[in-house]
Amino acid sequence: MHTTTSTNTLIAPAALPVKLALAVGGSLLLWLSAKVQVPFWPVPMTLQVMALTLIAATFGLRWGVATVALYLAEGAMGLPVFAGTPEKGIGIAYMMGPTGGYLAGFLLLAAVVGGLADKGWSRHPVKLGLAGLAGLMVLYLPGLAWLSQFIGLEKAVQFGFAPFILGDVLKVAVVALALPAAWKLARR
Repeated sequence: MHTTTSTNTLIAPAALPVKLALAVGGSLLLWLSAKVQVPFWPVPMTLQVMALTLIAATFGLRWGVATVALYLAEGAMGLPVFAGTPEKGIGIAYMMGPTGGYLAGFLLLAAVVGGLADKGWSRHPVKLGLAGLAGLMVLYLPGLAWLSQFIGLEKAVQFGFAPFILGDVLKVAVVALALPAAWKLARR
């Protein structure tokens, strides 16, 4: 079987124990990013989009998705890793609630951004910004589709998209500007 290793992401050339440690660290970053909340309406805004984009762009497709899957598995097992947990429930019951589609979208964002990072997009601010915007599209699509089953499409867009999209675009922009600069510093 032929495999390729990319030098466009942080953990592609790393040994398995390092990769596993980074995945655990990434899941902890996602946990923390869910708990750092900015008061907002209709629900608080978190730093998860920023953390997701950073992890995917840094780890690449395989390990970015694996890290997000680990985070989701931690939540499914009942650890209070999600925004609003344990107050709003935990485990599978929480994941099947109104935000469940967004949680599924986390994996899709990791796949899109990570796949493009493997092709070198994480090294260029504009390309990484575009990758992040594509990631947001695949995050919001299942999120809005799932939420609309609870409150209808119009309200899903009103409460689950409109208040958050500008902040999420700004979070992606921060990663798109910071990560390529960090790659350049690391090369020196």
